[in-house]
Amino acid sequence: MAAADPSDGHAPGASVAAACRDAGLVRLVATSDGDALAATGVLARALSAAGIPFQASVRSFPGDALGDGTDADVTVTVGATGGDVALDAHPASPAAYAAARELVPDAADPTLALAGVLAARAAPGDDPTTLAEDATAAGCEQRPGVGVPTADLVDGLAHTTFVYTPDSGDTEAYRTALAERDLPTERTADIDDDAGRRLASLLAFDAVRSGEAPPRAADAVERALRPHAGARCPFATVEGYAGVLDAVARRAPGTGVALALGHDAREAALDAWREHASAAHRAVRAADTSRYDGCVAVVTRTGPVETVARLVRDFRSPEPAVLVVGDGEAAAAGDAVDVGAALRTTAATANGTSHARGETAYARLDTSDPAGLIDAFREGLA
Repeated sequence: MAAADPSDGHAPGASVAAACRDAGLVRLVATSDGDALAATGVLARALSAAGIPFQASVRSFPGDALGDGTDADVTVTVGATGGDVALDAHPASPAAYAAARELVPDAADPTLALAGVLAARAAPGDDPTTLAEDATAAGCEQRPGVGVPTADLVDGLAHTTFVYTPDSGDTEAYRTALAERDLPTERTADIDDDAGRRLASLLAFDAVRSGEAPPRAADAVERALRPHAGARCPFATVEGYAGVLDAVARRAPGTGVALALGHDAREAALDAWREHASAAHRAVRAADTSRYDGCVAVVTRTGPVETVARLVRDFRSPEPAVLVVGDGEAAAAGDAVDVGAALRTTAATANGTSHARGETAYARLDTSDPAGLIDAFREGLA
């Protein structure tokens, strides 16, 4: 069949819907991040409602899957270029939501799409679609509190990856902190706005109290405060949903796809979220860090490099760019810095490949020489 022209780079929802509408089989291949996973789920649910068969998967590099043998009539890449059509805008969820509305309006899930936008650290009102309005109509309204996925606030505060604090990963520390402030440990229907505001103040203070946090930390922690709650959300808050999607996209992609498709994967997803968060917080705490003019470099052998890069940038780095070098991989995060280009240069020196999403980038590398990678990244920033 004739597919929509992907040459414009950001295929609008109508073009994606047109490409999929008459397909006998659609293949969806997403990058391994929460926004792309959410966008895939939004589109997949609409395809299912329309009676269009599909396959869905998550890959660090979706291009790796394009050469695989498949019977699909249309391949949609989500979060990257390639395929017959590409939803490669950042965030991708609004365009996926528009495509879903074109296919089957009633099947378009604004709560999942909003979670994707939040996973991309974007503002819900910045897209030109009806997503923000539809999410509000679906009951997604902000309220005082913290954006965690669990009703257990100790669990949520200790494992959120929206924020890094000196107590991140330590449930007993947060249990003590809540008790000392006479704050609830469970989110219940009768929790009042005052308690929600005091919870938010606790997390905001924790994010900056160590004295190591850069000025941008105050803005970064805002994304975890005054969360959206929604009747159709499978987690306590939509921000919490976003955090879980991002974690499972990276740590347990099969579980992530099941969650995004609406299957009963909540508990498995929460387990993966906790494991991902614990690994990230340990890696930030134990990071072997070097500071240079314009960037901070971190070497880790255990942490999820993309999450570590973002947390170090937001809550630890005095410089605008962060490079995290892991075992055969690297990630970068920037604050008004083109880390995508710098990491692409770095990957080229190590027989690797990379892709960028917003202000972050990821690379697969063929080297065990962190010093050489750091030098290449610094040259790429220059």
